[in-house]
Amino acid sequence: MSENHLPIGYTNLDIFSKTLMELAEQDRDVLVVTGDSRGSGQLTPFGEKFPEQIVEIGIAEQNLVGVSAGLASSGKKVFAVSPACFLTARALEQIKNDVAYSDHPVKVIGISAGVSYGSLGTTHHSLHDFAVLQAINNIDIIAPADNFETVQAIRAAVHHPRPIYIRFGKKPVPNLHAPGTSFEIGKAIQLTPQSDHYDIAFIATGETVAPTYLASQALAEKGITCCVLSLHSIRPFDEEAVLHAAVNSKVVVTVEEHSINGGLGSRVASFLMQAGIFRPLRIVGIPDEHTVTGSQSEIFRHYGISPQGLSQTALHLLEKESVS
Repeated sequence: MSENHLPIGYTNLDIFSKTLMELAEQDRDVLVVTGDSRGSGQLTPFGEKFPEQIVEIGIAEQNLVGVSAGLASSGKKVFAVSPACFLTARALEQIKNDVAYSDHPVKVIGISAGVSYGSLGTTHHSLHDFAVLQAINNIDIIAPADNFETVQAIRAAVHHPRPIYIRFGKKPVPNLHAPGTSFEIGKAIQLTPQSDHYDIAFIATGETVAPTYLASQALAEKGITCCVLSLHSIRPFDEEAVLHAAVNSKVVVTVEEHSINGGLGSRVASFLMQAGIFRPLRIVGIPDEHTVTGSQSEIFRHYGISPQGLSQTALHLLEKESVS
């Protein structure tokens, strides 16, 4: 089974750019600050149409965040756009102090996140951003799964009262949501029917939601019931949705395009343990090792972030639970 079994949309970056242009046309206070990322961020059309609403800093991520914080302090609605691997590492001090500590509502946009840069390797992979930003107070963290979540996240971010980080990958993504789906920052979206009993609870974020959903469909054909949550918000964290999924399931599997340390899985495990909910749990992500080199799809398959790999992981966990 492949993602071709779901209707494929555009890249989330394309949708981000299109949505940003619509917002900029309505509000001249919407600004983009970028670090030589017009092309990779799909922002060339934005710059051509709104030359007075884009600031080019060059390859200087620390300055980019500092300038963005200054503009936000004067009332501008600032989107600071740069590759996630550099933005959340090289400019981490500025995100911590100039944005979060100073409470400037900058919209920090990490592009080509996770392993989107593929064969460029570990230097260009962003597998630390959830971890480091969760350790910083006063910045929300969003990873949209598809075009719908991207549109809604950007529209919500414009008026969001707190600093916010939103990460995007590079490839076209499947459309996952039915018309009429509601979106709210901090509220997970369940992709499977509501129930009071599941065999498996899948909790996924960002571009790992699609293969997770396909895994649940394959398992459903075997009579195994699944809950699938698109937890687009790492912070604010939807405790109610995670609690409902875990309490009503035999096992829990979390899925993320991030290190298994300090990301979504760690957040879910910590919350459930402290809430007194004990379920067999498996964190699926990038293990603590030198990452293999390849395309995003190849890396996903290697680490089991595929419909087949996730199905096998969930079945193995469920079988161990049944034996015990």
